[in-house]
Amino acid sequence: MEMNVSTLERYATMMGDLAVQFGTKLIVAIIVLIIGLWIIKRILKLFDLAMGKKKVEITLHQFMLSIVSILLKAILIIIFASMVGVETTSLIAVLGAAGLAVGLALQGSLSNFAGGILILFFKPFKAGDVIDAQGYVGVVQEIQIFNTILLTLDNQRVIIPNGLLSNGCVKNLFVEPTRRVDLTFGISYGDDIKKAKEVLQSVVDADERILKSPAVDIFVSAHADSSINILVRPWTNSENYWPVYFGVMEEVKLAFDRENITIPFPQRDVHMIQPK
Repeated sequence: MEMNVSTLERYATMMGDLAVQFGTKLIVAIIVLIIGLWIIKRILKLFDLAMGKKKVEITLHQFMLSIVSILLKAILIIIFASMVGVETTSLIAVLGAAGLAVGLALQGSLSNFAGGILILFFKPFKAGDVIDAQGYVGVVQEIQIFNTILLTLDNQRVIIPNGLLSNGCVKNLFVEPTRRVDLTFGISYGDDIKKAKEVLQSVVDADERILKSPAVDIFVSAHADSSINILVRPWTNSENYWPVYFGVMEEVKLAFDRENITIPFPQRDVHMIQPK
């Protein structure tokens, strides 16, 4: 009986020592956890201010804050687990393997994700720009992490994966303040070229939307099958591109009609041979 009591006392002493040792580790780990959370909060605040000064796009701003927060907190949790005696090597290996498996399963989504980050960071276009990409022309409605949403000129909603946009050609049609409008007009081989150019110049001069500088180019561009083609290249503010394009097209036709200048159309001479 005395032996049993002695054994129990020894076990109790060992348990007490372990409790004190583990309790001390736990208390220190909790203190480290609290201080770590406070430091992470300060880091995130500084990171938030830095991105605000750089005027980072709001979607990327929020996303980067979330990513940094998750990474820092994950590191803090691993440190906490290590301090309380949890074996972290196997845990990290499992997390790494899981991350690799998820990455392989989501290759396409990760490509779109990376493309979204590049677009939001480098800003080749922004919401409100008119772009020509992947066979679609439209106004950028929204740039999301995985997709970009376009509204086409005939009011169709198109969703394009960011991976395609970041790896393909994209035309930002009206990002520059001015644009050149290229117009080609055909006249008959029997018409006076100088007179036609004077008429074209008068039409351009009468349009107040066309800029005086750079000067308008008007020159013969081709001797085509049925016409002499004259190229007219005025400059205008980007928002006036289509009004100038369609307006000049109409005014030139009316001016040519007044001046009896012919706009030819393809013709063929057909010779019928009667059998003998």
